[in-house]
Amino acid sequence: MESVVSELEGTLLKDSDTFSYFMLVAFEASGLFRFALLLILWPLIRLTDIVGMKDIGLKIMIFVSLAGVPKSEIESVARAVLPKFYMDDLHMKAWRLFSSYDKRVVATKMPRIMVERFVKEHLRADEVVGTELCFNRFGYATGSVLDDTISQRVAHIFGQQGAPTLGMARSSHHSFMQLCKEQIVPPFVTRQKQEQEALRPLPVIFHDGRLVKRPTASTSLLILLWMPIGIILAIIRITLGFTLPFWVIPYVSRLFGGKVVVKGTPPPPPLNGNSGVLFVCTHRTLMDPVVLSSVLHRQVPAVTYSISRLTEILSPIPTVRLTRIRNVDAEKIKEQLSKGDLVVCPEGTTCREPFLLRFSGLFAELTDRIVPVAMNYRVGFFHATTARGWKGLDPVFFFMNPRPVYEVTFLNQLPVEATCSSGKSPHDVANYVQRLLASTLGFECTNFTRRDKYRILAGNDGIVSYTSFAERMNKLVRTFKPFLH
Repeated sequence: MESVVSELEGTLLKDSDTFSYFMLVAFEASGLFRFALLLILWPLIRLTDIVGMKDIGLKIMIFVSLAGVPKSEIESVARAVLPKFYMDDLHMKAWRLFSSYDKRVVATKMPRIMVERFVKEHLRADEVVGTELCFNRFGYATGSVLDDTISQRVAHIFGQQGAPTLGMARSSHHSFMQLCKEQIVPPFVTRQKQEQEALRPLPVIFHDGRLVKRPTASTSLLILLWMPIGIILAIIRITLGFTLPFWVIPYVSRLFGGKVVVKGTPPPPPLNGNSGVLFVCTHRTLMDPVVLSSVLHRQVPAVTYSISRLTEILSPIPTVRLTRIRNVDAEKIKEQLSKGDLVVCPEGTTCREPFLLRFSGLFAELTDRIVPVAMNYRVGFFHATTARGWKGLDPVFFFMNPRPVYEVTFLNQLPVEATCSSGKSPHDVANYVQRLLASTLGFECTNFTRRDKYRILAGNDGIVSYTSFAERMNKLVRTFKPFLH
């Protein structure tokens, strides 16, 4: 059995600098203070690299970004946030060579907990050797690490199996390279047969976190300098959105850096007494129905699955809450369509990557007047969706971006022969609409659902509890009552 040991930084990943990944953990697991503190220490960390004291620089990054952070939170960031940034930096030629071996081991100087999930699930590695963090008995990182070396742990993995067949690293002087029968350094050359037979890395379909770009030192500085301006700009944009008529918003948004690109021809408003059109949209952010209404120059109610009460209260358009009880929801949608147009996002949740989740077939059962709408957006600094954070801030982060852009593409209304009236099943109609929208956006269709997304990113089913404020306060009083006497 042929085996390979590959360095992660600078080999499987193009960039050998790990600073940006620690910045991501600092921002997502702890917040702005650690993010800023680690950036302030960047010159010192850089200096230790230059003078050959890289281990000290690594320990500084580990301590500042991870000390005092719960193990569960580090695992959550490693599961939901980091894989996207690792995948964007993947060296495909190195990956093809790495994946052509039977036993695959990855060595990294980063804490193993930060990379293990990505490397095993997406790069299909069998083992990961990295820096081992220390945790106290309460499950919090102490900021210190174990002292054993990477070469010792690589030797322990192979044990009686003998030396690894191939070692891949930036330099032949890497500690584990001396254990390998063959050694290879960049540039990597793969045989044509290896390129044909190599599996593709498992794509990152679900991604969380607020930062759009990998926070290198320069990018992090830009983010920190922009934040005060972005907050003020977001307040202005949101205030204008609440006060101005819908037909004015697309024009005024250009004055404050926003842009809405409209393609296709939307259908006219329904005449009095006629049933409305069902706009079936891809779901990129909570702003989708609001942007669609602004483009249509009228308030079109939107079906909601599981948004917070605060979002509903602040919404500038009417919302129709579904119960997830099929017959009850069907009656709600029919009733609303009898009054006029309606917006539905059959994915049931947002997906920021170029994939469409499985479409629910409920909408196809209720009307033949279906207009698919391809929604997409582009932002520079901050994502406008979250699975782990507070969803009430999603619109704020969207409007904090310097130049947020929304693209709205109206497709033709489905012909009768493509609807349930022609004998097609709701499942077939939903799949057809999904493929149509995916083709328009250049996305891929998947069978993943809302539940899959939240289980991967947040470790739950994504069901929001809508207990009232009074109920929450009563529960809090009952909890602390024994300590008040």
